[in-house]
Amino acid sequence: MTVLIIGGSGFLGTELVRQATAAGHETAATFTSRPGRASGVVWHPLDLRDPARVARVIADVAPSVVVNASSGQSDWAVTADGAIRVALAAAEQGCRLAHVSSDAVFSGAHVRYDESSLPDPVTPYGAAKAAAETAVRLLVPGAVVARTSLILGHGQSVHERTVHALAGDTREGVLFTDDIRCPVHVEDLAAALWELALSDAAGVFHLAGPDALSRHDLGALIARHQGLDGAQLPAGRRADTDLPGALDVRLDSRATQERLRTRLRGAHEFLRGDGRIIREPLRLPRQQ
Repeated sequence: MTVLIIGGSGFLGTELVRQATAAGHETAATFTSRPGRASGVVWHPLDLRDPARVARVIADVAPSVVVNASSGQSDWAVTADGAIRVALAAAEQGCRLAHVSSDAVFSGAHVRYDESSLPDPVTPYGAAKAAAETAVRLLVPGAVVARTSLILGHGQSVHERTVHALAGDTREGVLFTDDIRCPVHVEDLAAALWELALSDAAGVFHLAGPDALSRHDLGALIARHQGLDGAQLPAGRRADTDLPGALDVRLDSRATQERLRTRLRGAHEFLRGDGRIIREPLRLPRQQ
């Protein structure tokens, strides 16, 4: 039984690879510029803008499960069209598909969004993610579409590194007090994704933590967790800038959480301890 992680060298992809290999499963993963460092993984270079290459990699690996954790940001050819190419190839090979989406599909007009909420993006990235969701659900009706929020963990995420740099006065910038999200730990997110991907679940799911925090308040928690002086973190209001995007987007993950064994911790909890949880071994479905 084989699993394939698209975007396996990224922050989330690295954790997905780690959990799959730790559970003893045959694991393949893709990368754009350089492969990840995990051993026991078959790495495949992949440009999601190349439809023939996407189809060839999935056909050659012949996985039972594909998890698309790639991120092309606002590059439509990668984030939207690339996701469509993965879905087409997965459908052709009869693979189970889990697609990772984002809270960027929402405008923030309604603040709280559950799994039934319809996308209303206000940025190119959000629009690309929303288009990918629609295509995946059309092409692979049995797929999992999992929306998530800010992903943190072990000081390695972009937001955690930014906080460290700002607290150390090694870069300029501010953390917004009016930009609110529901952070999730990368280990929790990866475990929940595997749990959904290896089940018969289908449709839209929300995988975010229960705590809604501004980027500045989150930065203060991160600083304290890393032994830094959070009082020195510069604050500002995103509403006072010309930066596009939603301000307050809170993913309501309660319906998804009710069907999961994996518990999605809030930032107040996982930034209080060392951020690690012992997970049960993954159990892949038997190949028919």
